[in-house]
Amino acid sequence: MVTGDPIDCAMQAAVDDGVFPGAVLVVRYQGTTVCVKAVGRLSTIPKGPVATAETVYDLASLTKPLATTTATLLLAQRQRICLEEPIENRLIELRGSAVGKASLVDLLTHSSGLPGWRPYYEHLEKTGFSHERMADREQVQAAVLRYLRDETFIYPPGTRSLYSDLGFMLIGFLLERISGSSLAELCEREIFVPLGAKPLAFLPSLIGSQGAESFGPSHPVAATEDDPWRKRILHGEVHDENAFALGGIAGHAGLFGTAGSVLTLSSAWLDAYHGTASLFETEMVRQFVARLRDIPHSSRALGWDTPSAPSSAGTRFSELSFGHLGYTGTSLWIDPTCRLEVVLLSNRVHPTRRNDAIREFRPRIHDLIYGEVVGAD
Repeated sequence: MVTGDPIDCAMQAAVDDGVFPGAVLVVRYQGTTVCVKAVGRLSTIPKGPVATAETVYDLASLTKPLATTTATLLLAQRQRICLEEPIENRLIELRGSAVGKASLVDLLTHSSGLPGWRPYYEHLEKTGFSHERMADREQVQAAVLRYLRDETFIYPPGTRSLYSDLGFMLIGFLLERISGSSLAELCEREIFVPLGAKPLAFLPSLIGSQGAESFGPSHPVAATEDDPWRKRILHGEVHDENAFALGGIAGHAGLFGTAGSVLTLSSAWLDAYHGTASLFETEMVRQFVARLRDIPHSSRALGWDTPSAPSSAGTRFSELSFGHLGYTGTSLWIDPTCRLEVVLLSNRVHPTRRNDAIREFRPRIHDLIYGEVVGAD
């Protein structure tokens, strides 16, 4: 039986050392939850309540695998989309552009040629959209599609992998176009509700801290940054500025949830990987989580990452493992060889994103967990 004491000590030390104000760690091994640990507080400015297993975090780029990639997998296995098809076939605004020739495979593996990031929210503000209440989401989306259409590739497609929020914005737009629903509605209807993954949801952009009440008093939301652009501490509204500009619903960021809800999605992928009944088809899941070997120097799978030295998963997860990080201080790593799932949610960007101590903490805690859980078996 795993005592969890070394893990407890490491998590508390991370709070004491300022790695994050608070965090929740959940570990499942061979289908059994063996560790649930909440440390620290929801905020330090002002001093907030203590974190619990029910604390909701801004999942940041965990949106990519848990929402956008999962929805892509579902539509692909239902044959509503083709992974190799140029996206301009569905997003007709992109016809004739360089990015219009990109496929979902290119975008999911961050190998399309697109740059990693652009401050589209600033461009929108300069053209008259208020950063407090970005206008009608369809208008903003149309403007962002124009920005993306006009982007110049910074490397030939398929020759390298450069992590890109822009590519996942496009996937989000494509999924909405195909489904006729917002990404939030699509994921809620087809993924989160069928799997019982709650609380897990996009939070539409709201003013101040209204979004913090969206999950109810039993699921308090951790604060993120004291944001110089919005001029407030963010609490229940997406930290990512481009996602905020898109109404809080975007393919690259915007999802909020608890460690338990993330684990529900994680387990659905892992179960399908091993052929257990799931929403997802085993063959499709294995295709998505396998590293694409034909992209030079890339660790990317379809919407997921795989371990490569140095890895945030540490040194002990197998090469078949898959996972992802989130900028706000979140991560999910899954090792299908030993059926180990590790969810770490934190708000390391509170009160400032300049705190990057989590870079050293992540591999240490994953190595410790592997030794305490798998090594003790």
